[in-house]
Amino acid sequence: MKMFYHHIKTFPKILFLVIGLLYGENAVAQRNLKSSAPMRSLSSAEIQESLRKVQVLGSVLYMAAHPDDENTRLIAYLTNGRGYHTTYLSMTRGDGGQNLIGTEKGPDLGVLRTQELLAARNIDGGHQRFTRAIDFGYSKNPEETLEIWDREAILCDAVMTIRELRPDVIVTRFPGPEDGGGGHGHHTSSYILAREAFDKAADASFHPELGAPWQVERLMWNSWRPYWDKNFDIEKSDLLQIDIGEYNAILGMSYGEIASLARSQHKCQDFGTYRQRGPRMEYLEHKAGTKPSEDFFEGIDATWSRLKGGEKVGEILAKAANNYNSRNPETIVPTLIEAYQATEELADSRWKQIKQEEIKDLIAQCSGLWLEALTDEATACLGDSFGVSTMVLKRSSVAASCTKVTYRWNFTDELAVSEGGDNKEIIFESAELGNNVPLTDERMLALPNKVSAKMPVPTQPYWLTKPARKGIYQVEHASLLGLPETPAAIYATFDITFGTDDPVTISYDLPVVHKYVNRAVGEMYRPFQITPKVTVNINEKVLLFADETPQQVSILIKAHSANPTQGTLAFNLPEGWNVEPSTIKLDFSQKGEEMPVNLTVTPPATQSVGPLIAMVQIDGEEGVSSFSLKTIEYGHIPTQLIFPPSETRLVKIDIKKSGNKIGYIMGSGDEVPVCLEQVGYQVTLLEDDDITVENLKQYDAIVAGIRAYNTRKRMGFMQPQLLKYVEAGGTYIVQYNKSRGLATEQPGPYPITISRDRVTVEEAPVKMLVPDHEIFNSPNKITNADFDGWIQERGLYFPNEWDEKYTALTACNDPGETSKEGALLIAEYGKGHFIYTGYSWFRELPAGVPGAYRIFANMLSVGK
Repeated sequence: MKMFYHHIKTFPKILFLVIGLLYGENAVAQRNLKSSAPMRSLSSAEIQESLRKVQVLGSVLYMAAHPDDENTRLIAYLTNGRGYHTTYLSMTRGDGGQNLIGTEKGPDLGVLRTQELLAARNIDGGHQRFTRAIDFGYSKNPEETLEIWDREAILCDAVMTIRELRPDVIVTRFPGPEDGGGGHGHHTSSYILAREAFDKAADASFHPELGAPWQVERLMWNSWRPYWDKNFDIEKSDLLQIDIGEYNAILGMSYGEIASLARSQHKCQDFGTYRQRGPRMEYLEHKAGTKPSEDFFEGIDATWSRLKGGEKVGEILAKAANNYNSRNPETIVPTLIEAYQATEELADSRWKQIKQEEIKDLIAQCSGLWLEALTDEATACLGDSFGVSTMVLKRSSVAASCTKVTYRWNFTDELAVSEGGDNKEIIFESAELGNNVPLTDERMLALPNKVSAKMPVPTQPYWLTKPARKGIYQVEHASLLGLPETPAAIYATFDITFGTDDPVTISYDLPVVHKYVNRAVGEMYRPFQITPKVTVNINEKVLLFADETPQQVSILIKAHSANPTQGTLAFNLPEGWNVEPSTIKLDFSQKGEEMPVNLTVTPPATQSVGPLIAMVQIDGEEGVSSFSLKTIEYGHIPTQLIFPPSETRLVKIDIKKSGNKIGYIMGSGDEVPVCLEQVGYQVTLLEDDDITVENLKQYDAIVAGIRAYNTRKRMGFMQPQLLKYVEAGGTYIVQYNKSRGLATEQPGPYPITISRDRVTVEEAPVKMLVPDHEIFNSPNKITNADFDGWIQERGLYFPNEWDEKYTALTACNDPGETSKEGALLIAEYGKGHFIYTGYSWFRELPAGVPGAYRIFANMLSVGK
């Protein structure tokens, strides 16, 4: 551990020095604000709201720990009610949480939750940023959290964000230790870092490479005291009160309703919620900086007057807003163009950059302008050619023309080149835009064979391109640090000229995306991504061997290039392991071609754990690559492709089992059934109608997946059948559930009380309370070594009270805490056995932890 922290302590300065070199003295404050989303047409009412907000120059940074920690009510109000530029800085991407809609865990879950946050911000109007901190699971105190995250590194991320965004006010979701903390080490740490970054951002001597110092006016805590403390006297406190339940007639919703829609995007966390209507008070408690007496923006100039020469712009924009005709928005286009020209005279600043983009968008919206650049396919490889189509459409009588469209790769400093090597720019012969007359172009673009990458190639989440440390992502592309997602691979710049007598040309940058039709939904967009030429997907994440018998594993080799691809696939293995075939010749003639192969893997005689890595050498190219392909696809987010290393974990262990047929009742989703099949069990996923006494008799054991009693509402009706199965001699294992929302009063035959007790330190010693119990002796002899090598945590939501008929088999605890004995309970019921276990088998088995398999096999074998 000490070596690890010594290694990364020097990293922040090096990383941010790179950013400083890239962007100059003001560093990240000058980063490009290009959107990664396609153009969106606004309604007349939305345009009117945008006209109001473009006159506001106030900025708020909201800080918390995870996706779904943010108060969408306050963000929706600040963004839409007050018009402030509001950003949520989440310390993590939620990588360590659970997933209630799929099987993504760890970094994959972080990608899903990142996109859910962006979906939420798309509704509430806020913006999104992140630090490099990893959600490593529940942490009981900030000391542990800040050590694992590396306090200095994440503090630098927060300071960088503040110096770039230059907020007037910082609002934290959670309190500091002096106010009782946030109930989670990550939560409390988010406040500690916010408080420290508040001071450090203004300190010119603190990492000057992070950008020019910025003094935030004040730091406020979005207090929950009045809701949690019934004895709290608001009138005698210094809390500022804000009623965010205000109704916005133009939008047709209250800010509480907007917030509910945004919060409901956190679908993998089961956060769908009713729309909130009526009054709703939010409370802000002063923590640092100047102290307001009535309003938290007190004393802050949030008008154009804050910029030298900005009064003129403000007056022009006010004129545009006053003259706005909702039935004919185009009448204010000349006024908006005048405002844009006036901003050109202002000194460069963050506000100039933000507001120019807003004014440009208003000009386009009021002109009825629709700009689109699309690819004919969702992916391509370096060296490929692909089709692009461009459309410029003006749906108004505003005089305008399109003089030029330029494609630019976002991963090099080069313009995109048409197939054949010319036509870097599209010059329309008939550039004048008629009313509702599309101007279109179709051509082929050729990707270069090599790039000097400024962003990941293949294009994927930038924080996943290098192996992460335990608590912090290692970001290879410094210019992307803090951004919510990797920018688009290619952008189109549309030069639109407005007016005839005194024409003004404005450039619009839009990502080139892929548009398709989902027949069940309609028109949809997804990012255009550059993929590896060849990916190798290994069918099993973990290949488990109980003896020296060779096993077959299926792999799928897939070509992604439009050009013929030849090469060789080879494998790296731990010492003593063997794979046949050891090399595979690759010869693909077309994109999408697949080559399934069965490998035969032979383990060594002794216990061994290590990776099998597939390595691809493309003919004519230097170096080797190792990429697999994962697709994260849900209806509420854009499709995400990620390319983790192509590898599987080889595990040779000494494991025995009794019984063969297992029935599995899936809960919120886990990979335990697949893992059990690898041990040799025959696993059947049980539907509700399968759970009858007669049907259950065929199984040697029944296992309920994580949170089955929370997510399957019929469990209460099926419980009598399950208990009759146990009573007749069966073994029923129930994995962890939460006490809230149980489908039945008790998951077992006798009372237990599920608590929030957990052990978060995965190395915490485990004591076997009944060493001679069969679970520790048959068919596998369990020792302390079987609790080694666990990941993320020991377990969660342990019972803290139980009937005397249960026997507690283990005890463990986090450092400095009392012993927790509810992680593994067993009771006899009739002729059978019921087991309740809060240990994190759903993490340990997919990770290939040998001891976890041996213990789980013993649980399945009880009574055999």
